[in-house]
Amino acid sequence: MGQWHSSRASRAVNAAPPAQEDQADLPANEGDDDIREQEKRQGAIYVPFYGTSANGHNSSARGWNTFGLQANPATNPGFVFNDFHFAQQCDNIVTRAGGDYYCSLDSGWSGNGGDPFGRLQPEPSVFTSFSPVLKGLADHLHSKGLKLGVYVLPGAFEGDQDVTIEGTNIRLGDVLDFDQPGYNLRRSFKWGQPGVQEWHDSVIKNFASLGVDFIKIDFVTPGSPDAGEDLPTDTSMAVVNYHNSIQRLAPGVRIDVSWKLDRTEPFFSRWQASGDTIRTDQDINNGGSSTFVSWEVTQRAINNYRLFINEQTQNVTRHGLPIRIRPDMDNLYTGNPASVSGISDVERYTMAITWIGAGANLITGSDMTNLDDLGRELLYNDEALDVADFTAQFSMQPRNPADGGVAAKQLQAWVAGPDASGTAVVVLSNYGPDLGQGGFGESIQGVQVVGVSLDILGLGGSSWSVRRVWGGGGSGGSDHTDVGVTADTVSASLGPGESVLYRLQRQ
Repeated sequence: MGQWHSSRASRAVNAAPPAQEDQADLPANEGDDDIREQEKRQGAIYVPFYGTSANGHNSSARGWNTFGLQANPATNPGFVFNDFHFAQQCDNIVTRAGGDYYCSLDSGWSGNGGDPFGRLQPEPSVFTSFSPVLKGLADHLHSKGLKLGVYVLPGAFEGDQDVTIEGTNIRLGDVLDFDQPGYNLRRSFKWGQPGVQEWHDSVIKNFASLGVDFIKIDFVTPGSPDAGEDLPTDTSMAVVNYHNSIQRLAPGVRIDVSWKLDRTEPFFSRWQASGDTIRTDQDINNGGSSTFVSWEVTQRAINNYRLFINEQTQNVTRHGLPIRIRPDMDNLYTGNPASVSGISDVERYTMAITWIGAGANLITGSDMTNLDDLGRELLYNDEALDVADFTAQFSMQPRNPADGGVAAKQLQAWVAGPDASGTAVVVLSNYGPDLGQGGFGESIQGVQVVGVSLDILGLGGSSWSVRRVWGGGGSGGSDHTDVGVTADTVSASLGPGESVLYRLQRQ
C-alpha cells in the first residue's frame, strides 16, 4: 500500500515512450511536442482552472442518486422506488458547510404523459409518503439542508401533442419535429419556433413551484451513444432552452447534461454556456448485477476524464480561459463493501481519489443504508473534501511520469494547481493491467514504484511539504499525516488498482 519515497533514487526511469495519443485527445494542429516546447519557454506547465458555471455554481454537486439501486436491485432487495425510500437513503447524507447536496431522482419519477399543459408531472404511485406530491419530499429534503434533483429528457410527449402550451395559444404538436425519430414516447422540438421556449419556461416554472433544484437532462445529442434506439440528431438546444428558463424563472437550478456528449465546436461552447456539469462517460454501473460497478469500467471512466481535461490543456486557444462546465464522471460507488460495490478497497480509494481530483460531481449511487467505515471515510472525510474544494477550482491533469506526456498510462501521475498561495494536489496511480477499456493497453504486474519529478509536475524550483491525505494506510504510513519535504520527486509503491492522494504546499 502506497509507500512514500523522497529521494531521486526512487524516480521511475527508462519507461517506455508514451503510446500515440487517441485522435480525440488533441484538436487539429495541436500536439504534445508543441505544448511541451511552450512549457519549456514558460518554465512551468499550463494550469487549467474552473470558473463559475452557466447557472452560477463554483463547484460540482454532491449527494445521492437513485439509479444504482434502480439498475442493480440485488444490491438492496428492500429498496422500493418511492419517496419513503428516497428519504430513507438521503437522510443518511452527511452535509458540510459550503457544499450543495442533492437527493437526485433518476428515470421513473414522472409519469408517461404530461399535465394539461404537456409538462412532466410526478407519478402519483411513487409519491405516497410525503404530501403534497413531490413538493412534500422537496420540503423534507430542504429541512435537512438537502436539495431535490429530477431527471428529464429533451422534447415533449408525443401523446400530448393536442394540448396548448401554457400562456400561449400554440398547440404543442405544431412545434414538435415529426421529421426526427421519436424516442421514449417523445418528440423533439422544431428548435427556434415560437412556443418552444415558452414550453420550457412552463416546465421550469412548475419545477420551481414543486421545489426542484437540479435537473439531469439525459439522452442529449449529439452524444448519448448506445441508447438502444434512434435518437434525434441534435437536441442540444434543449439545454439552451432550459438554461434560458432557469435564468429568468428559477435562478440557481443546476443542469447536468448527459451522456458522453460531442465536445467539438459549436457544441462544447453550447454546453459551457448552458450547463453546469457534463457527463464524460456512459453509465458505469453493472446493470442487473449483484454489485454496482466493475474495475474495468472504472478504468474507462478515468480515461474518459483524461480525454476531457486534455482537450482543455492541449489546445492553446483555451489557455487562460476558465473551464465553465465541470465533469460528471457518473455516480460514485465507493460507499459499500466490495461484496456490494464490486471493487476492492484499494480500488474504492482510487475511484474516490480520481473523482475528487477531477473536480467532478461527488454524487454517490451507493446504498446509503449499508455504508461501511471505509465508505463513510471516502464520502465524508473533511480533509479529503478540503481537497475537493481545491480541485473544484483547479482540475487535475495527467503527467506521464517518464516524460510529462498526457497519454493513458497504467502508472500515472496527476497534478492540480498550484494556486497563487502555493498549494497543489498530486495523485499517483497504478491502475493495474488494462482490463479492456482503460485506454493504456499495458499489463504491468505487481507492486510498482510510481515516481515523478517535480519538474514534470510543473512544481520544479521549490521545496514542497507533502501531506498524505489518502492511500489506504499500509506500507505508505497512515493517511492524514505529514510525510516530509521534497525538492525533486514524489513517488510511491503502489499495487494494482491503488492510488495515493497528496496535498503539497510550497515552502
